[in-house]
Amino acid sequence: MSNHQIQQYLTFTIGDEVFALEISKVREVLDYTTITKVPRMPDFLRGVINLRGNVVPVVDMRLKLGMGAVDRTVDTCIVIVELDIDGDMTQMGALADSVKEVIDLDTANIAPPPKLGTRLKTEFIKGMGRQDDKFLIILDIDRIFSSEELTLVRESSEMLLPGSLKADVGPAAESGQAHA
Repeated sequence: MSNHQIQQYLTFTIGDEVFALEISKVREVLDYTTITKVPRMPDFLRGVINLRGNVVPVVDMRLKLGMGAVDRTVDTCIVIVELDIDGDMTQMGALADSVKEVIDLDTANIAPPPKLGTRLKTEFIKGMGRQDDKFLIILDIDRIFSSEELTLVRESSEMLLPGSLKADVGPAAESGQAHA
């Protein structure tokens, strides 16, 4: 009896590397949109976007992986992923240079992360997938951020809730006398 399992992954590029995320973690892929900066946040946290009325923090994956900031191109996109932060499902945007495709990968074609020889921090890497004759780096999106960073990410979106992305708050709301 074989333990082989086919899993689907979304592949995307950051720099010259091809990365993959389990499709179950990916909610959608957006074209690059305006990102509202949040003061006093770490460099890798580029800001937040308004996604159908929800505030979603956006992380520059290049900076998080130690690769230098994204050079925005026509292909730059935001991959919306869902993270488990202390039992709460939280959406986050991950900036990628381009999205490639959804692939099926047999678990037999996934090797453990390399111990050395990579510029990347290996605690983020779930494994190395082999597709044809190329390797792709399978990211563990739940482990890319430390709990302190996740708290910052969550606070950055809570800080801007509710009404802060709306143009007109009005004086009653600012003085704390708004009625729900």
